[in-house]
Amino acid sequence: MPVPDFILALRDKIGGHPLWLPGVKAVVTDDDGRLLLVRRADNGRWTVPAGIVEPGEEPAATAVREVLEETGVAVEVTHVAGVGTTAPVVYPNGDHAQYLDVVMGCRYVSGEARVADDENLEVSWFSPDELPDLPPLHRRAIEWSRDPAGRTHFVEPVN
Repeated sequence: MPVPDFILALRDKIGGHPLWLPGVKAVVTDDDGRLLLVRRADNGRWTVPAGIVEPGEEPAATAVREVLEETGVAVEVTHVAGVGTTAPVVYPNGDHAQYLDVVMGCRYVSGEARVADDENLEVSWFSPDELPDLPPLHRRAIEWSRDPAGRTHFVEPVN
């Protein structure tokens, strides 16, 4: 997975110490109600398209950019489905990070779904009742985005 230049610059200064980073998950739905998923090259898991918010970038712009870069599909962000945090992550190179997880609901606009980068092995549309095995936070993102009441979800604080 390519590491954004701004993170490489930070890592030059702080090494593998923990970074708190903003991330976006994009839950993309087409007119038939299908969901757009990618199968990641690093671990072979199916997920929703996701990525790191670049400095100064709006989270909605990140969702649009990441979906296009990963899948060749243009989308429109329709709503913020929820906000939470991920567990701390330790990468194989020893770098530590944790992410603010902003989930965006998106609507398909145009484009042919395809592998458009080296981060993914496959790209495909799935019916909501025929989803492959997904990591829990990606399943949560889909549930939040498809909430029939249209609520924005927040994880309850732990006291």
